Amino acid sequence: MAKPAEPKDGRRANRRGAARLAAVQALYQMDLAATPLSEILAEFESHWIGREVEGEQYLPAEAAFFREVVGGVVADQRKLDPLIDTTLAQGWPLKRIETILRAILRAGAYELDKRRDIPARVIVSEYVDVANAFVERDETGMVNAVLDQLARQLRASEFDRPAG
Repeated sequence: MAKPAEPKDGRRANRRGAARLAAVQALYQMDLAATPLSEILAEFESHWIGREVEGEQYLPAEAAFFREVVGGVVADQRKLDPLIDTTLAQGWPLKRIETILRAILRAGAYELDKRRDIPARVIVSEYVDVANAFVERDETGMVNAVLDQLARQLRASEFDRPAG
């Protein structure tokens, strides 16, 4: 029996978290299989998001947010990749990073750059949580470090004041 997805009044944070997870999975699949954007959006929205797949219940996701993150990463990839590259350790360009980590870093970098309505610390934390679903602890630490550095670079003013 499948677990209930979430209460009917579903909190926006849970739906956004599900959208981030789905966006990372979609970006991963696009990177591996060179699936076109329109095809990946249709596939995820009709077959994955909010459905039971292979015994796993996928949470309902905020579809517009999912589309924005995936489409935004694709549209801004030429800007995002160099930003990420400059924060990675020397000798480890983004193209040498595992595909799933590239997807996580690109989605996080997109939100940090474009979604000023969401606090940077929330974005970093959310993508560290997404990373925990896919990779080992050391790699989640790398995701945290890279996104934190990007956040401080892209949104310095948020870090000039105390967290609250």
